[in-house]
Amino acid sequence: MIIVVYILVLLFFLTLLGFAVMINIEARQKSAVFGGLEMPVFLVMMPKNDFKKDDLMQKQEKEMISQMEQVLANFLYLKKPKLFQPIPCAALEIASQLGSSDISFYVAVPRYLETVFEKYVQGIYPRAIVDKIPQDYTIFEPQGATAGAYLKLKENSLFPISTYQNLEKDPLSAITNNLSKIKSDEGAAIQLIIRPLAENFRAKGEKALKKIREGKPTRTAVSEASQSALMEIFSEIFKSHQDPKKKDIEDAKKKETHIDQKDYDAIQNKIQKQAFQANIRLVASAKTQERAEEILNHLAGSFSQFSLSAINSFEPINVYSRELRKLVYDFSFRNFNPKQKNILNLEEIASIYHFPTQFIETPYIKSVKSGVVAPPSDLPELGVNLIGKAVFRDEEKKIYFATRDDRRRHFYIIGQTGTGKTGLLKEMIRQDIESGEGVAVVDPHGELVEYTLSCITKERMEDVVLFEPFDQERPMGLNMLEHDSPEQKDFAVQEMIAIFYKLFPPEIIGPMFEHYMRNAMLALMADKDNSGTLVEIPKMFTDSAFLQQKIAKVSDPIVRNFWLKEWQQTTGSTKSDMLGYVVSKVGRFIENEMMRNIIGQSRSSFDLSKIMDERKIFLANLSKGLTGEVNSSLLGLILVSKIQMAAMKRARIAEEERKDFYLYIDEFQNFTTDSIATILSEARKYKLNLIMAHQYIPQLTDQIKNAVFGNVGTMASFRIGAEDAEFLEKQFEPEFSRFDLVNLDNRSLIIKMMLNNKTSTPFKIETVNTRQGRPEIVESLKKISKLKYGKPKEEVEKEISQRSFAETQPTQTPPLK
Repeated sequence: MIIVVYILVLLFFLTLLGFAVMINIEARQKSAVFGGLEMPVFLVMMPKNDFKKDDLMQKQEKEMISQMEQVLANFLYLKKPKLFQPIPCAALEIASQLGSSDISFYVAVPRYLETVFEKYVQGIYPRAIVDKIPQDYTIFEPQGATAGAYLKLKENSLFPISTYQNLEKDPLSAITNNLSKIKSDEGAAIQLIIRPLAENFRAKGEKALKKIREGKPTRTAVSEASQSALMEIFSEIFKSHQDPKKKDIEDAKKKETHIDQKDYDAIQNKIQKQAFQANIRLVASAKTQERAEEILNHLAGSFSQFSLSAINSFEPINVYSRELRKLVYDFSFRNFNPKQKNILNLEEIASIYHFPTQFIETPYIKSVKSGVVAPPSDLPELGVNLIGKAVFRDEEKKIYFATRDDRRRHFYIIGQTGTGKTGLLKEMIRQDIESGEGVAVVDPHGELVEYTLSCITKERMEDVVLFEPFDQERPMGLNMLEHDSPEQKDFAVQEMIAIFYKLFPPEIIGPMFEHYMRNAMLALMADKDNSGTLVEIPKMFTDSAFLQQKIAKVSDPIVRNFWLKEWQQTTGSTKSDMLGYVVSKVGRFIENEMMRNIIGQSRSSFDLSKIMDERKIFLANLSKGLTGEVNSSLLGLILVSKIQMAAMKRARIAEEERKDFYLYIDEFQNFTTDSIATILSEARKYKLNLIMAHQYIPQLTDQIKNAVFGNVGTMASFRIGAEDAEFLEKQFEPEFSRFDLVNLDNRSLIIKMMLNNKTSTPFKIETVNTRQGRPEIVESLKKISKLKYGKPKEEVEKEISQRSFAETQPTQTPPLK
């Protein structure tokens, strides 16, 4: 009677199962075609830093791999399907795609997880980049051959494989190393399709452990615990009809059997962590079948490491012909195939697939070149100047200076050539001009000035003052020895000495040159209404009548004493030597016609104080190719010094009446002396705001470097060299390391800026596109400016000749005493 009941129950379950299968066929067929297509695919990239390995680092490596288990745990509770619908799954893929040698890590998730998957990853790996790819990748060579295989566990799924916890090396290294040997016209991928288990895997394992404790051999216990409910029913029926004597003998054997502790512990460890159903597919594509199979065999071989010191292992099952087409189809559409099912726990899956750590040395892994952090939460929605945009987790935010006061703390920019510095300067200058601000641009290349001219608005065309020293038809004057006050005179002399130290090696300048030059300049500057020029310095030493005229205006007893006693008493070869020593340094510029016509004019063609106070636009095109490198440096140094003098002159104006003026200096190390420390520390109160850019730190003297990093409020770094990155890392850590600084893409920069008088945490931004100017207005603007501020060449040469080269007639006054 009992047997009849069992048979009826069995028939009922079989009928129910058949009905379910029939209903489910259509749903599964639809899912097989559209399921994979509906799964958004994400490319995950991790930062790759070059740390040295030691025991501590090895421990950190295992901890970092274990973090992947937390990401995978999010897939344990995928949304339950509707009745008779297939269980949703996720795809984990490592691929070397066709046309590229890069090794990429992809994750495909159900559609409803599209908006949260990035948070899953970045909650564990804050510095990871998770990009949804608009179009799926491919590994298949259109005219080539394909080879494929899937992996199956050799033993029961309750037996574990070796994992990263008991392997010496990261198992991902062996897998990616094989992928790194694939050529750009070949492709290969490892695909794990995972989905939650419908059964209670832990309960099954506990059942096996119980049977082992009862004395059954390990494999018998595991086999019995893995039986389906129907098989258990038949097993019980068989036991009930077993010969009692035979049953007693088997029970006695169980008591004598010792527990295999290693197997027992292995099963216990396996079921401690939650598990998935998993398909593991290997696919390779190449020009020839032989090469495709070679790639496939290498990939399959890398999975042998999981059998080391383990009960279980993977068996690669190669497929051909029709089965291969089915495997490729399932691979492409990311279908789960129950026939290829393995049961793996979180630790086992993380061992096969985890995001690469910085310890993996495999080349060509697609990684984050530089880290990304969240921008400050208190960024203004609008501000006085747009400098870029921050993109963080698919959210874009424009970056502004909040107030003028933030810009008064100056802006320092460093970056290798071609990284985007000029583009940033262009856009900031354009915005300042459109806002009606006063602007000065000192440009050693010319490109910045040309672009700025093309962006001048109609309302500001009359504000442009253009200084192009290489235009010799209407040269503009620039006299460093002009001054309005005793303070300016002292500053001008000291700056001129510093400029010569900047232009020539210190060993060929020395204290004697400084002594003679200082006294010559002070004598020429004594007549405030008729200041001399640098061109007239040699005349002070060679034309006694001219010297007598100039000394007549000198009231400083020290300067008079130098010329009337020290110089007069210097005779013979000593006088000749000192004359050659001093004049040779100045003569370099005097003998150059272009420079002589500029620095030889007694009055500068433009008043920088007036330019600043009236918010005009001063543009200095000091193109090294057209002006000469040393000439460009001299003129730039004089200009920056005179702008500093003009700023300090504002001390006579009430602070609230001082108007902001923005000085942009590209390659600023060429145009600044050590007095830059004074500008950076004091110019803020005079509202002279500096924006300085250059390429690398060794270009700066120690004093300038200390002044910059001690006083600048906003600091930005484009991509820089390794040595500079090591120095600048202190400015941007802990958010960014030196590895981030050397791996920035073009037009990307890391910035630490002033926000409402507070320094922000560093964050990464991208520069905005520069607007198109109007090149057709440039020549007209140049002509207008040169007509207003320049003089005809003939007139300038005549004046300089009369002042500096004509023999001076002796005066009728008695000799000075």
